[in-house]
Amino acid sequence: MHLEDTLQALLRSYRSDGGINHLDGRNLPSQESVNQLAADCMHLLFPGYFEEAGLTQDQLAGHIRGLLDRVDRRLATEVTKCLRFTGIPSADAKAREFADTFLQQFPSLRQLIRTDVEAAYQGDPAARSIEEIILAYPCVLVISIQRLAHVLYHLGVPLLPRMLTEYAHERTGCDIHPGARLGSYFFIDHCTGVVIGETATVGSHVKLYQGVTLGAKSFELDAEGRPIKGVKRHPDIGDHVTIYAHATILGGDTHIGANSIIGSSVWLMKSVPDESAVYFKGDNLVIRSRRKKESLVERGAAPTHEHDWEI
Repeated sequence: MHLEDTLQALLRSYRSDGGINHLDGRNLPSQESVNQLAADCMHLLFPGYFEEAGLTQDQLAGHIRGLLDRVDRRLATEVTKCLRFTGIPSADAKAREFADTFLQQFPSLRQLIRTDVEAAYQGDPAARSIEEIILAYPCVLVISIQRLAHVLYHLGVPLLPRMLTEYAHERTGCDIHPGARLGSYFFIDHCTGVVIGETATVGSHVKLYQGVTLGAKSFELDAEGRPIKGVKRHPDIGDHVTIYAHATILGGDTHIGANSIIGSSVWLMKSVPDESAVYFKGDNLVIRSRRKKESLVERGAAPTHEHDWEI
């Protein structure tokens, strides 16, 4: 009898407390199906790495043909649901076009993702082989899936890009929005707790450590006090930048110059020039630029001039 009471109470809740029900609406994309799509895409990117049995050159064409067919059908189905959800006309035809465009990107995406694997191998002295990187390093999964989701994001597919990156987020603890622009040779060491926002850009040969946040400083609000969508909110990171553990860099107008080093636990909301080092010295935050040959010491201390460069 208590289950019947609970049933009736839930049904009353569904009628009175709307907003988190989706009843009699358009069919939403399936989380289970999207997760399988992500896993199958990893098989397409790295054939022979995630299969239960070995894969030979003679088997490759047939294996990839079957995998492509499965990904194509699943992708078209889930994209159609996403487009219908937002009321886009001719959803079936548009989904077919998007699926074709997406799958055509795989050869060039593999070339780009190969640079990420190389960056991880060269960037971690603990790595013993490329196989270890691909099979065991979370950065390979999260960066690869983000690069795939980024294609769908810029095609204008709703829902699905975020669902794909959340699959990787759940698996790795690293949250990269599908809108973020990532350069080549990108490495995230350890991965856990890293957050990269939608409008962030990351240059080539960038290395992040665990807990780094590339986030928003504040949100612009409309006349009714609601956040304005689509504005630049997250920082830009130049080429050959290293950002150490738990550093937080905020703001859409914040730029980290090329060849710079950001120290651990730094909280930064201002741009720094190329070839800078930002770190704590006692209680002060020091921003030292090799090009400017001077240091700026914040938090109340007077500016100093230090011509040495020691990290």
